[in-house]
Amino acid sequence: MTTTTTPSTESRGWDQSLTSRAERSAAGKALRSKAPRSSHAAWSPDPERPDPISLLEQANKTRLEPLVSIRYGRMSQSPFAFYRGSADIMAHDLAKSPVSGIQAQLCGDAHLSNFGAYASPERRLIFDVNDFDETLAGPWEWDVKRLAASVILAGRQNGYSAQESRKAVLSCMQYYREYMQQFALMPHLDLWYYSLDVEGMLAMAGSMAGRKKIQKDVTRYSQKASKRTRIETFPKLAEIVNGHYHIKNEPPLIYHYDPLHPNTDDLETDEWKAMVKEYLWSLPDERRVLIMRYRAVDVAQKVVGVGSVGTRCAIVLLLGGAEGDDPLFIQLKEASASVLEPYVGASPYPHQGQRVVIGQHMMQAYSDIFLGWLTFGGRHYYGRQLRDMKFSVEVEELNLVRFTAYVQLCGATLARAHARTSDPAQISGYLGNRDVFDQAIADFAEVYADQTERDHAALLAAIREGRVLAQTAV
Repeated sequence: MTTTTTPSTESRGWDQSLTSRAERSAAGKALRSKAPRSSHAAWSPDPERPDPISLLEQANKTRLEPLVSIRYGRMSQSPFAFYRGSADIMAHDLAKSPVSGIQAQLCGDAHLSNFGAYASPERRLIFDVNDFDETLAGPWEWDVKRLAASVILAGRQNGYSAQESRKAVLSCMQYYREYMQQFALMPHLDLWYYSLDVEGMLAMAGSMAGRKKIQKDVTRYSQKASKRTRIETFPKLAEIVNGHYHIKNEPPLIYHYDPLHPNTDDLETDEWKAMVKEYLWSLPDERRVLIMRYRAVDVAQKVVGVGSVGTRCAIVLLLGGAEGDDPLFIQLKEASASVLEPYVGASPYPHQGQRVVIGQHMMQAYSDIFLGWLTFGGRHYYGRQLRDMKFSVEVEELNLVRFTAYVQLCGATLARAHARTSDPAQISGYLGNRDVFDQAIADFAEVYADQTERDHAALLAAIREGRVLAQTAV
């Protein structure tokens, strides 16, 4: 299997001359002449901006038609829900925005609900970015702007005042900027090893407003997450039918379907075998030895998220023995070209699942041990464990103090993810010590949130007019 380097790593080879942190910081500062920090405040819709509903309809052409109405139904619930499902629209809108020229590996969809906790291979609870369907190398500012606008939209949804929502964005950006300053001073290996575990989150909370409540929340969330294991999930998702374990049908969100699984009693088709072989060979040898001790017994479609609804997402039930006490669920998720690709160029990886996997390894402090890629029916997928101590905060349920603490955590986490694949000294030099960039991004976030509300209203109008069908409460 050949290895392909990303543009960011190609340009920083071992033959590159060494420069000091001060020189790299000065180089970042010099980029302000090209793109002043205050310039990030400006945004207005392009006069030729496409109808947002037409962009959604275009994306739906490759999705499972029976599920598209569920996608529209979930996006119709609020402007924040619409935002979660419209990364392609924002990618189009950001394409002409000012950028410093510094590249990083991007999440591509860095909104508040795409952060969360999960278990590291050492079974520590880690907080990190947790969605990489759109990952690609590009301008780091794009991730920052997507995160910031989501803060405003979530704040409005929660009923905060305009001033409170803006302060939350400024706090998020401050944490991004100040943590990037810290990462700029760290040795490269120390930065790579850095992670936010429970202890780190508790320590961070010590400097936050309402720290005692926040620390209690961290402890409570970590206890909940520690119980979300494959053993706890097994009886919820599986049952015995005629003496054999099967995934429970819970239509329309979990169901068996023909395109992936023509015969629920036979996982020995040539195409299935080829898929399994490709997935196994995408794993490191030691992981392959481990997972080959399990046997697949069933597979079913499982609808997830908002933006992913309608893409082909499945769960596979594997057992490590006939006793049924060693279950494993692998999620298979379709991987299409990143929504960023039209604006930053194609991925250097020939397989879209590989693009997702490599991007995730680059940005996360720790990644799932069974993260791999595969092809089925001519479509690209990636695979990972389902619910391995995974836990996401419901931002809609947070009061202002908890919300502010959460967005600060997300800001620091995104800074660490960017610092791993970019030059934190350059980004920090560009950002500087004052809040000029923070204020500009807050201005942008407010204006773009207004645009998202207009786009959401357009979706509601399209539903009323019968242009699109929406299935709600699913």
